[in-house]
Amino acid sequence: MGTVLVIGGSGTIGSAVVQELGKRHRVITAGRASGDHRVAIEDIASVQALFEEAGRVDHVVVAAGALHVGPLAAMTHEQFRIGLDSKLMGQVNVALVAQHALNDGGSVTLTSGVDAHNPLRGCANTVAVNNCIEGFARGAAVELQRGLRINVVNPSLLEESAEKFEPLFYGFEPVAASRVARAYSRCVEGAESGKTFRAW
Repeated sequence: MGTVLVIGGSGTIGSAVVQELGKRHRVITAGRASGDHRVAIEDIASVQALFEEAGRVDHVVVAAGALHVGPLAAMTHEQFRIGLDSKLMGQVNVALVAQHALNDGGSVTLTSGVDAHNPLRGCANTVAVNNCIEGFARGAAVELQRGLRINVVNPSLLEESAEKFEPLFYGFEPVAASRVARAYSRCVEGAESGKTFRAW
């Protein structure tokens, strides 16, 4: 049994991860507006404060971060930066701080998305960001010290969110959040590093 910090633990994926890992571990949650601790992952000072407040943990899971969805022809510089600053740099911020804050042998698990490998209309920002997250994990894995590991979960459209997001994902088979949560379990409780585990 270890201690797992789940950032975004009140979201659809995060809640399922908390339920799955909570069977075998002590779970602490954090989020912008809910959870045991507050954090804005875009702000590295906020991330540093989170780890100081939470104390030493074994694993951190990030299931948080904003993206911009909209047609490329109308996209602005500011809109594209939403995904870069939030989902990409937010998760990178967590990994950069976590490498010094986690216990030896711990792990970092990040979240990308199915469109990293299956581009969708209106999703140039999300495709770019999700691919960058997976690339960052591959690069970081070869440098992490103290037996630390880093992996990414790439989830598809969730059954629980299908009604809201299905217009973007016609033809995709929705996946239950509980199934996606098992991919996070593999990242936390497995032995691999630098991998992206697809939940679709």
